[in-house]
Amino acid sequence: MAVRQNQANLTAAQKRAFTDAVLELKRSGRYDDFVTTHNAFIMSDVDNGERVGHRSPSFLPWHRRFLLEFEQALQSVDATVMLPYWDWTRDRTASASLWGADFLGGDGRASDAQVTTGPFAFNSGRWAVNVRVDSRNYLRRQLGGGGRPLPTRAEVDSVLAMPVYDMAPWNSQSNGFRNHLEGWRGVNLHNRVHVWIGGQMGTGVSPNDPVFWLHHCFIDKLWADWQRLHPTSPYLPATGTPDVVDLRETMKPWNDITPAELLDHTSRYTYA
Repeated sequence: MAVRQNQANLTAAQKRAFTDAVLELKRSGRYDDFVTTHNAFIMSDVDNGERVGHRSPSFLPWHRRFLLEFEQALQSVDATVMLPYWDWTRDRTASASLWGADFLGGDGRASDAQVTTGPFAFNSGRWAVNVRVDSRNYLRRQLGGGGRPLPTRAEVDSVLAMPVYDMAPWNSQSNGFRNHLEGWRGVNLHNRVHVWIGGQMGTGVSPNDPVFWLHHCFIDKLWADWQRLHPTSPYLPATGTPDVVDLRETMKPWNDITPAELLDHTSRYTYA
């Protein structure tokens, strides 16, 4: 069974295999396709209209499918690579090993937030930001610059304790597990991490920063943890809901998979 590990437990060889595979996807142009897809759905997902990837019940299954597609792309380069996850309740400072020069590189410099260390620094010659929201073509970070610390374990546990997956109005105002995990209400988990990292992670083109995948892998793990804690709590809504993806409706842009088909991840991977 394929296992997704905590990035803190990766060996030096596993870190190198992951970053090398990411760099190869970038070189081939395939990486930027993922950035384009994510940005398109950030822009189109709105509270009072059709919403698929964000602000909606399908936030979690949509990103689970997105992660699977990216993981499969990595494995087309190196079959040994699995997505790692970043537990930001434990590795919660800019000095954590995650940000080492041997893995994702560090914080952006004070003058322009440009990342200058690690394999994804612009000066490495291998990581130009092509799908962007402004003229800057280099990876940027401002770790901790959002004004709030990363979420704590107690905050995570408070969200995992919520028994109902989602509820009307099925958007950023909903008072259920999905929306509190996504971060539009309550203690703010997912959204707060994007803001804490800053740079491209604070925009619709957030996958330009490879930490996107490790962050969303942890969000996916938290969904799996919630499912184990609440085995009788279903994905909602079940049927007949305008503008959102019901349990057995297909999700764009793939149009070949439903939330129901993604509820059980264990046939594809497990978490260590």
